[in-house]
Amino acid sequence: MSLKMGLIGAGVFGGYHAGKIAESQTTDFVGVFDPDTARAAELAEKHGVKASTSQAELLAATDAVVIACPAIYHAETVEAALTANCHVLVEKPLALTGETAKALAAQADEAGLVLQVGHQERLVLKEMGLFDLPETPTVIEAWRESPPAPTGRAGDVSVIFDLMIHDLDMVACLMGGADKIKGQGAIIHSGLIDEATATLGFANDGRAVITSSRAAEERRRKMRLAFKSGEIEIDFLTREVRNTTPFEVRADVSQSLPDPLGAADNAFFAACLGKGPVLVPGSEAVEAVRVAEALETTIKTTTGA
Repeated sequence: MSLKMGLIGAGVFGGYHAGKIAESQTTDFVGVFDPDTARAAELAEKHGVKASTSQAELLAATDAVVIACPAIYHAETVEAALTANCHVLVEKPLALTGETAKALAAQADEAGLVLQVGHQERLVLKEMGLFDLPETPTVIEAWRESPPAPTGRAGDVSVIFDLMIHDLDMVACLMGGADKIKGQGAIIHSGLIDEATATLGFANDGRAVITSSRAAEERRRKMRLAFKSGEIEIDFLTREVRNTTPFEVRADVSQSLPDPLGAADNAFFAACLGKGPVLVPGSEAVEAVRVAEALETTIKTTTGA
């Protein structure tokens, strides 16, 4: 059985997903839709598929879609796809409010459809062994910083929904739901929040501090996890790990997991065909959206944005 796949969004990430769909032996790449018709036509021609004239036309022709349009349109596009009885893989974030994300997850579950969210960095932490540790961290610190994007990529949302959302999801996987949420941030270039720090508290007295910036001088991608038995520090750019715990952690997973995006897309294809579990179900993506919304609301209030 071949899965009829469509793609909504022909930007940079849409192009990456298009390659994964075209390479798969289990999919039939049906077509691409993007309001920018020239961009859609170029990507469609590259892969020998149709550039659909409307989103509705594409949804009517497919079993499943990858949604890689700007984040401000994710929720309405996911809802339209689910209503058209299509399985959905949507790039993060699932939505921009916790209630909307929860409603979309419920809609997919009620319809018996796959709704997978693009938090594929979970695959990296799993491959490193961080999800198999016998202790829950007492403290997590994470840094995800980059210089301003010259192309204005993800300029439709704040750094919280653009970059920090990855770490909010990973912290939720490792520590559960946050019951205390504090944030501070700054607006630098885009009119949106470009730098933010989140301080999260948990029922077990655990704490997480997450810093994200898209106005930094250089890239930084690190995480520190403190346990009762020691600490694990990870530099995701250099693939270096300092580990004083008795737990085994794999530092470099580039050989065992060379393509996280491809692995996530293939997991989605398999789930749609009933041949595997959903990698990141919509219901599991709600927590990161809930916390992101609370942080953005707090920071906007304090900065007067």
